[in-house]
Amino acid sequence: MSPVAAVELKSAKELALMREAGAIVAYTLRVLSEHAQPGVTTEELDKIAASEIAKKGAQPAFLHYRGYPKTLCVSVNEEVVHGIPRPDKVLKAGDIVSLDFGVIVKGYFADAAVTVPVGKVAPNVLQLVEATKQSLEKGIDQMWPDKRLGDIAAAVQTHVESKGFSVVRSFVGHGIGRALHEDPPVPNFGRAGTGLRLAPGMVLAVEPMVNMGGHDVRILDDGWTAVTRDGKWSAHFEHTIAVTKDGPEILTVER
Repeated sequence: MSPVAAVELKSAKELALMREAGAIVAYTLRVLSEHAQPGVTTEELDKIAASEIAKKGAQPAFLHYRGYPKTLCVSVNEEVVHGIPRPDKVLKAGDIVSLDFGVIVKGYFADAAVTVPVGKVAPNVLQLVEATKQSLEKGIDQMWPDKRLGDIAAAVQTHVESKGFSVVRSFVGHGIGRALHEDPPVPNFGRAGTGLRLAPGMVLAVEPMVNMGGHDVRILDDGWTAVTRDGKWSAHFEHTIAVTKDGPEILTVER
């Protein structure tokens, strides 16, 4: 790999390993989404994630990372990101649950997130979830060689705000590869035409976190779980994406 402004460009061999990791992430998130039903605890979802990783022969990316105690991040309703699975946290109909998950395959990482409705949810909550998913798609559409990081950020922010929601600023996306978090940071807010120029071989984890209310968050006493400061609900979607000469390639898909 070679550096571009401190950003490592991945080789074809490295991208192949990241595709393998990404397929495991995508499969596991699908399984978890199917199990996110009323009456299920977030601890049970974590155990499913750990079991699926073991079956696939991969390693968990989050477990013990900077001291994080679990395999999966499970954030419910007003929880934005980094929710710690617990045996006493029970999903109920009408909730939304954000599942953030990553694995390591032969030293290479992949990372993705989805937000899943639990049973029937309110129409305005569904709008939040859909707007967040769409904003990720808008950001990915900008991931062509010679575009800039600001183009991704502006595309996400513009879509989110056009729907009446707000983009979290305290947490951003990131480069990814031999480490879970590499340069560059990938904000979900900013100005088009600014920032680092994209090049083939860059791999970015783009992850809009979107709130129904204001963008401010606070961290709970567990030191991890981020919640909206105003108590309104939040959604989170993420993919690991490679920039190629032919445009963006999403690595976190089933194959």
